Amino acid sequence: MRTEDFDYYLPDELIAQHPADERAGSRLLTLNGTNGSLEDKRFADLPMLLRAGDVLVFNNTKVIKARLFGQKESGGQVEVLVERILSEHEVLAHIRASRSPRPGAYLVLADRWRVEMVGRCNELFHLRFLDEDNVFSILEQSGRLPLPPYIGHHPDSEDETRYQTIFAQAPGAVAAPTAGLHFDEAMLSLLRKMDVILAEVTLHVGAGTFQPVRVDNIAEHKMHREWYDVPTATAAIVEQAKQEGRRITAVGTTSLRALEAASQQGSLQGGQGETDIFITPGYYFKTVDRLLTNFHLPKSTLLMLVSAFAGYEYVKHAYQHAVGARYRFFSYGDAMLIDRQPQP
Repeated sequence: MRTEDFDYYLPDELIAQHPADERAGSRLLTLNGTNGSLEDKRFADLPMLLRAGDVLVFNNTKVIKARLFGQKESGGQVEVLVERILSEHEVLAHIRASRSPRPGAYLVLADRWRVEMVGRCNELFHLRFLDEDNVFSILEQSGRLPLPPYIGHHPDSEDETRYQTIFAQAPGAVAAPTAGLHFDEAMLSLLRKMDVILAEVTLHVGAGTFQPVRVDNIAEHKMHREWYDVPTATAAIVEQAKQEGRRITAVGTTSLRALEAASQQGSLQGGQGETDIFITPGYYFKTVDRLLTNFHLPKSTLLMLVSAFAGYEYVKHAYQHAVGARYRFFSYGDAMLIDRQPQP
């Protein structure tokens, strides 16, 4: 398939710039991958669409304040977006500058942190922070929340709270697992009372999630790598549910990617690793039966993933419906609950 096949018209005013007043206050579009049927609902209706024994798998990654501003030794301005933390003092990062720094060059970030450019790793820069403070502390003190490029305001106190799930635990993401943003404590409490099983994985979302596909033929696209962890307890919960015929719902494409990456041997394997899994139409899903997700960018790898899950034509029609019904799109927007299309 071609990248152009995943384009669609989206008026700018449907790109949500702020979250709903309440976390669970969004709309919810359901899509049946068997027959393509759609229903307009509210996110608060989600418990009625679940049953006892269902497993919901959340991504517990935590967004870090990954954006820093500063200067090169020459005086030129630089913007650094940390992509991955390698150790207490080293990171891989994107750099925006009039001229890229060379290995051995020094930066001063936030007027206080001295940083050495060690080398390149493809499009990323390997940086070493030279102060005693570790990277997590430096980012917390001086970094800015890395809001997506389609959100037009600088991060404020609302974003500090709402661009983070309530179950975020493991710092390392530079973008939120946005399907999880809809859940509040009341919703989680209700699901537990219903005997819906809540499990967690970690996948540190990278900035590559917003990168456009730059090739015509999607088979030629190379995915960015992301670190994930599927706890042994989560793998056991999911495998038992599968054996008993209970449904596995991934809360977000990041949870789905972690689960499917850890299922490449057939059954779900607990453990840590890196994944560049690229899910496109024709992929055979090994673990996930249902997907809760937000609406995704045109021509994006995540829209390709959703199309693989529910069927290309059904997803195309669902997005046309969502635009016509004035759903809110992207990170702060509304959600979809998708039942997977039948597989051979």
